[in-house]
Amino acid sequence: MSTDPRQSALLQWLSSLPEIFPQDFHMISGDASFRRYFRFQSQGGSFIGVDAPPDKEKNHEFVALAREYRTNNVPVPQVLHSNMDLGFLMLQDFGDCLFSQRIETEDPTHWYQQALSHLPAVQKVRATAGEPLPAFDQELLANEYSLFNDWLLQTHLNLTLTDSEWKVIHEAQAFLSEVFLSQPQVGVHRDYHSRNLMILPDDSIGIIDFQDAVTGPITYDAVSLLRDCYVVWPIEFVMGQLQELHVAHYAEHDWETFKHWFDCTGMQRHIKASGIFARLCHRDGKTGYLNDIPRTLQYLVTVGRTIQECTEFAELVANKILPAVEAKQ
Repeated sequence: MSTDPRQSALLQWLSSLPEIFPQDFHMISGDASFRRYFRFQSQGGSFIGVDAPPDKEKNHEFVALAREYRTNNVPVPQVLHSNMDLGFLMLQDFGDCLFSQRIETEDPTHWYQQALSHLPAVQKVRATAGEPLPAFDQELLANEYSLFNDWLLQTHLNLTLTDSEWKVIHEAQAFLSEVFLSQPQVGVHRDYHSRNLMILPDDSIGIIDFQDAVTGPITYDAVSLLRDCYVVWPIEFVMGQLQELHVAHYAEHDWETFKHWFDCTGMQRHIKASGIFARLCHRDGKTGYLNDIPRTLQYLVTVGRTIQECTEFAELVANKILPAVEAKQ
């Protein structure tokens, strides 16, 4: 019997459900949040039990979004049972094959094309039960920039910056916010990357971890996937995939404008992500994410050098911030 009280309580709750007789109950993963996932068998089928503490996780949002996405043909797992007071869910099992694993061993072109093809359907979902999704607004942007400014630069690196260096950082962030908010605003998954996509038994794609969905920039989910914090592709591959997506779904927008939106949105996301990785280490004790910071910062250098308003920021990252991170690895 487990000595973990929440694991035991989840198993007890599952056992209380009608016609559910959990067998071979075992944890399969945690993630960057406080959620944990358990697989079990019942009457010949495989299912997922989720432990998502209600004071820490967006369970109402997850269930409402799952319903709305499935109505709009977005391939997310069905929520079979839920207990909001306890923070327990029972989900359809999407299996064990992550998108991130498949693209390591096969030509990634087909998989990226398939993943990107789901974005128009995701973008149509802007409300659940008649309530609009939260807006990715100036307040949320400020909160995400503070992850970089506070958790990475100060908490993790204890970096001393001059007033002029802080001015470079704040001016770049203000510019990126302007571009971010100027784009058409659509439904955004917000974590649409290689570790949140599953390859199902029929070789279709399933989408998970969508509880933080908002309305935001039209390029946000595309850049999350194509400039993934966990895997880097040659620029030719990224631009080829983006151009195909643009022609298929967004040709009403000028290509150069669309690409500029994509680049600037990626800059904002990588600023946020590098700060999140630092917070996961220092607040939550998840030190493994520190290994993802150099890769994420390198995007800020490479892409920032191509955007006139971000070149000074890119050089600051290249010459001061990235070396300080690497010195602590």
